[in-house]
Amino acid sequence: MRWMLIMQASPETVSAPMDEADMAQTIADMGAYNENLIKAGVFAYAEGLAEQEEGFKVDFESEAPVVTDGPFTEAKEVFMGFWILDVASREEAMMWAKKCPLGPGTTLEVRRVHEIDDFGEVADDPRAKEWLDKEKQWRAAQE
Repeated sequence: MRWMLIMQASPETVSAPMDEADMAQTIADMGAYNENLIKAGVFAYAEGLAEQEEGFKVDFESEAPVVTDGPFTEAKEVFMGFWILDVASREEAMMWAKKCPLGPGTTLEVRRVHEIDDFGEVADDPRAKEWLDKEKQWRAAQE
């Protein structure tokens, strides 16, 4: 069972200056956390994200999608990075999330990643079956 840990921070936390010593400590803390995940055999994937200024949003509210460049001043939280963990249960995902070395101004949203089997009876519909079968093939090719 895979779970995504989504690291979010307040805009104030993101814009707060960080000196080299603090940055080095943050990298060391995250490296140790990732190493513990790897040693436990639950680490699947993780990435940090560049600043909002480099990104953009695509809004599908209109007939034609509308692109807005970052930064996004209306954001209450900034998506900073993520981990994908492969664990046995929700409780195990929670245990690892609570060990993440984050501080004030940051949160982790933890969500289960859909598995193909989650789609149940709709998987028998020919319109969905074709694509779910392809998804299985794509996943198998990446293993």
